[in-house]
Amino acid sequence: MRRHLLTSTTALVLLLGMGHAQAGMDEAKTFLDAEIGDMSTLDRAAQEAEMQWFIDAAKPFAGMEIKVVSETITTHEYESKVLAKAFSDITGIKLTHDLIGEGDVVEKLQTQMQSGENIYDAYINDSDLIGTHWRYQQARSLTDWMANEGKDVTNPNLDVDDFIGKSFTTAPDGKLYQLPDQQFANLYWFRYDWFNDEKNKADFKAKYGYDLGVPVNWSAYEDIAEFFTGKEIDGRKIYGHMDYGKKDPSLGWRFTDAWLSMAGNGDKGIPNGRPVDEWGIKVDENSRPVGSCVARGGDTNGPAAVYSIQKYLDWMKAYAPPEAQGMTFSESGPVPAQGAIAQQIFWYTAFTADMVKDGLPVVNSDGTPKWRMAPSPHGVYWKDGMKLGYQDAGSWTLMKSTPDDRAKAAWLYAQFVTSKTVDVKKSHVGLTFIRESTLQHKSFTERAPKLGGLIEFYRSPARVQWTPTGTNVPDYPKLAQLWWQAIGDAASGAKTAQEAMDSLCAEQEKVLERLERAGVQGDIGPKMAEEHDLAYWNAEAVKAGNLAPQLKIENEKEKPITVNYDELVKSWSK
Repeated sequence: MRRHLLTSTTALVLLLGMGHAQAGMDEAKTFLDAEIGDMSTLDRAAQEAEMQWFIDAAKPFAGMEIKVVSETITTHEYESKVLAKAFSDITGIKLTHDLIGEGDVVEKLQTQMQSGENIYDAYINDSDLIGTHWRYQQARSLTDWMANEGKDVTNPNLDVDDFIGKSFTTAPDGKLYQLPDQQFANLYWFRYDWFNDEKNKADFKAKYGYDLGVPVNWSAYEDIAEFFTGKEIDGRKIYGHMDYGKKDPSLGWRFTDAWLSMAGNGDKGIPNGRPVDEWGIKVDENSRPVGSCVARGGDTNGPAAVYSIQKYLDWMKAYAPPEAQGMTFSESGPVPAQGAIAQQIFWYTAFTADMVKDGLPVVNSDGTPKWRMAPSPHGVYWKDGMKLGYQDAGSWTLMKSTPDDRAKAAWLYAQFVTSKTVDVKKSHVGLTFIRESTLQHKSFTERAPKLGGLIEFYRSPARVQWTPTGTNVPDYPKLAQLWWQAIGDAASGAKTAQEAMDSLCAEQEKVLERLERAGVQGDIGPKMAEEHDLAYWNAEAVKAGNLAPQLKIENEKEKPITVNYDELVKSWSK
């Protein structure tokens, strides 16, 4: 029997070897001809040189079967269906790229962290988990990996400094823990054609006393929402706002994705407020979380946070379609493309590809959009120097529980799908930019007029104010799930905005206290602060030169400000 097993195993190895015998430069050239062409920042000779590096580096792993996972979005579908096959053909590594729901990715990751079992050889998970990965120390530091165990499989042409989101995936220890694979922001979306209609402009000016334009603050957004709601345009009833409110997990990221920071919650600081971040979580000088509630110096239930929730509730009720209240994120996403929404304050650029399709009511006959995207307006508590919105950064993560050889093979694939050879083409498919060199490619200058301001925004200095969740959040999976339940109570009317945020910060602190008691995050885990009132903590913040928690502003309806979109775009290029 043993001899029979050995013979079968030997035959299997030979078969695997034969199956991948053709992997090499011929396959690479076929891929470059069919898929890349001149859609790359590298010329053909440099593309071939990069492919040759992958071929050589992959030789020790030929025949291995590697599994990686990501959420299901257009960019990852392209990787799974096109780039994974190309990588396998070129390198001889049999790569399977699974696509599952975002929540399922986090669940698999948690299971691997808790069990030590190698479920996947690499994960594309949001950089929102950077604080989790840094504190639990179960993800490999890529900085250390690239310099040591993974040095022989790290592309010398990787060019980490070219990644526009590397600050999002760098921990307080200065090390890179994740490599961005795709990024998209949540911006302000509006009907450029309606905003430039002469009658609309005149009517708005007559009613509000200032020009209709891109709102700089929430006060102007509110006026514009009121102005358009109930109007008839092209025989359809129009709404001045769009959102969603169903008590569902997707309601959580509607708020953790930096809604509070847009209102002015937390402190100044890019990419995230310090010492208080946009979740309202405060850390000490050693990056140890000390609280979430105002009573501990946090800001999750402070005046800025409560104001942000109240505005969300008020606008949904007054200016959005009635059915929005019962919608989830995925149900609400296509609505602006249907042609009856004037503006949306919180719109993900991941929807761009679906918003520019021929034949849509929001697309002109020449393929140019009737809409534009612009920087988000900010709330009354917001100050210069604060982040202004959210940017998703799905990023490659290597777990320490993955054996070195498997991690090396997966790391080769991670670099392949983010390489300069393929990134321009991948970015044209998914419009989720990760490299500065790709953003500056001439093909995007040519395509920009059909993308509604996406390229202009990503090339602008404003871009740096849009960032993911930061390192103050010590356990993203445990804390993030608390948000949709608390906000859902406010959206349903079961709780006031203040009651909902009081409940949320208390639940967050229960998690922080459990982590502190368990000591699982060592000397960078939570260490809860003493409790005092808002006045005390505000005075302490001011004394230290910080903001949060801010005192309540009695008149939260500030002077409205708008800007002309075309002038705004011109100012970015100066």
